[in-house]
Amino acid sequence: MAHGDLDGKVALITGGAGGIGQALTRAFTARGMRVGICDIVHDTAQTLARELGPERALAVAADVSDPAACARAVDAVAARFGDLHVLVNNAGLGMSLVRRDHMDGKIQIEDVSIELWQRFLATNAGGAFFMAKAAVPRFRRQRWGRIINVTTSFFTMLRGGFAPYGPAKAALEAWSASLAKELAGSGITVNVVVPGGPANTPMVPVESFPDRGALVRPERMAPPMLYLCGEAGGAVTGRPALRRRGLGFGVARRGRRSGRRRADRLARSGAESGLAGRPAEGRLKRYSAARVSA
Repeated sequence: MAHGDLDGKVALITGGAGGIGQALTRAFTARGMRVGICDIVHDTAQTLARELGPERALAVAADVSDPAACARAVDAVAARFGDLHVLVNNAGLGMSLVRRDHMDGKIQIEDVSIELWQRFLATNAGGAFFMAKAAVPRFRRQRWGRIINVTTSFFTMLRGGFAPYGPAKAALEAWSASLAKELAGSGITVNVVVPGGPANTPMVPVESFPDRGALVRPERMAPPMLYLCGEAGGAVTGRPALRRRGLGFGVARRGRRSGRRRADRLARSGAESGLAGRPAEGRLKRYSAARVSA
């Protein structure tokens, strides 16, 4: 069955075996894409790959904080499927690694070891850089590529007690904007997709959020990513697009000053980041870049 311009495209999804990553892997393969399931938990990745079939999925073991492992993963996926078109940097460490009850008792700087701080930065920010460094030369040669990075709300980036997770995601988002400008005109786009709230994944502990139905379903991340992966998504790279929970995807047109004022208001109020908008297909086409909240 043909699936439009995504049919036959090859994607590598980090953290692709669980939570948001597994939802993306299933959605991408359902649209005819072939996926390298890159995950540090190789057994889970292999199980998912077997379920989806060897013609559609390949399990690749990699710790994204290791640059050499990232390069090997990119090479393995390209060797298996003949090419690579899309890189989704989804793998990351959550605050429950610092303390599972972090939502009940605010994390203090004394709670975060130097080793843990470095590990978060190497994984949540460095992993995307290492993967992109391996993938971009391939994208440049074919003058086509999509890089999609998963970050978090502005509120979480600035929230007290959410280091090192928030600062690491802030670094990833800042670098995403920078890379988008570096690659402008090359046929390679760089965008950010945000869950729009805590997602129902193992990264969010049951102790902190017992009502799992109130959390964002991982499947909600797939539609904006599939749009960005397609030909229409080629006009979208590096500029904010936000959505309030329960509404459609939309792009926010804002300058540096208004963005800073909005971030300041969010930090003071504790409100969830996002702007109301129409569906992605209706609004993203009007702009040249995006930060999408799913």
